[in-house]
Amino acid sequence: MTLIKSISGIRGTVGGPTGDTLNPLDIVKFTTAYATFIPRRTGRIVVGRDGRISGPMVRDVVCGTLVGMGFDVLDIGYATTPTTELAVRMSEADGGIIITASHNPRQWNALKLLNSEGEFLTAADGQRVLAIAAAEDFQYADVDHLGTVTVDHSYDDRHVEAVVGLRLVDADAVRRAGFRVCVDCINSVGALILPKLLDRLGVSYHLLNADVTGQFAHNPEPLEKNLQGIMDEMRTGQYHLGIVVDPDVDRLAFISEDGTMFGEEYTLVSVADYVLSCEQAAGRSQLTTVSNLSSTRALRDVTTSHGGTYAAAAVGEVNVTTKMKEVGAVIGGEGNGGVIYPESHYGRDALVGIALFLTSLAKKGCRVSELRQTLPDYQMGKQRIDLTPDTDVDAILAKVKELFAQDPTAQVNDIDGVKIDFPDCWVHLRKSNTEPIIRVYSEAATAERADAIGQRLMKVVKDMQQ
Repeated sequence: MTLIKSISGIRGTVGGPTGDTLNPLDIVKFTTAYATFIPRRTGRIVVGRDGRISGPMVRDVVCGTLVGMGFDVLDIGYATTPTTELAVRMSEADGGIIITASHNPRQWNALKLLNSEGEFLTAADGQRVLAIAAAEDFQYADVDHLGTVTVDHSYDDRHVEAVVGLRLVDADAVRRAGFRVCVDCINSVGALILPKLLDRLGVSYHLLNADVTGQFAHNPEPLEKNLQGIMDEMRTGQYHLGIVVDPDVDRLAFISEDGTMFGEEYTLVSVADYVLSCEQAAGRSQLTTVSNLSSTRALRDVTTSHGGTYAAAAVGEVNVTTKMKEVGAVIGGEGNGGVIYPESHYGRDALVGIALFLTSLAKKGCRVSELRQTLPDYQMGKQRIDLTPDTDVDAILAKVKELFAQDPTAQVNDIDGVKIDFPDCWVHLRKSNTEPIIRVYSEAATAERADAIGQRLMKVVKDMQQ
């Protein structure tokens, strides 16, 4: 079974036996359940899609179903995830559906569900949608109350203008810096909107993989092992910065002028450092940041260096945004290159990250590699513990928590699995929702130390199973 049902929507591969993959029947069922759940005010739902091959098929099924439910569809066409989120708010729609499988390979697609604020559904709301879908107690509109479809491709431009208009984005400073950048667009919607942003900021650019075909030129997750092409291009010495996005442009990674990775974890850290410095200079008293438990400690260090307070959230964008609202964070996000800047909106947005980063770089007047050296330096390890399908993972994690709660050098957090913070490192154990494994994330000053603390916890778990 490759169809994955979760509180954020459904995701699967396209093609194969009915019921095993993301097929039209499931798309109709879950779109209907969403339309049944969403409170109806304006009767309008926004639909946007990334550049995937299956996008037109999924869009047609989604739009037809919404019309059948009596909703008017605002089809914004090719659109990034943050563009679709903003379009919901700008159009005062009741909600939105983003057709994208984010960083998954080309055969995957998904429906991501938004509320009237253009934000992902809460866990409770997502569970309600899943329950409605399971019950299949649907009522469609009669012929006199069917919805309509309106196509509007203006939201890329509106998104760009909103980003350029942000208080801490200085387009004039960026323009004066005369930057030349190389951008890997992965043959998806970044190829359409990023040139508009860079033109608006006066940045010269060279695009790689700029055909919006959905034929991804490499594995679309923006990790170093997948980015040899742009790293080689950067080593020609023609560019100040390399920019990499995923297919729906909510994740962002930078490459330094010498062709080395800036570090996906450091996208948020560097942007937060700039935002915090501006807010501190302006005399803002409350400087709080948020990231998830599996993200680098560098954000905490940068935040405290500016006199601020750091808060951790469970893994998942909706968990991060919920915590950000709770503590009034000035910026937050995830270590996967996701920047969430509330002055724009509560969603990961690569355009916001690019504009703030370029502004910071222009004002500092340094190279990207030099900027990286000003930030705390940590190395992260990622491992896994394979388990039998009948393993009681929750019981194991409870025992780990109990064991390390007795360690005076450790701080234990159990809001999402178990995270153990030591003075010089941390390790986070999370159970997978789809496989019988425990994911083990660790971080320390060196890769060797990070791997060692990860291995230590893996041995603890294995000893518990004997």
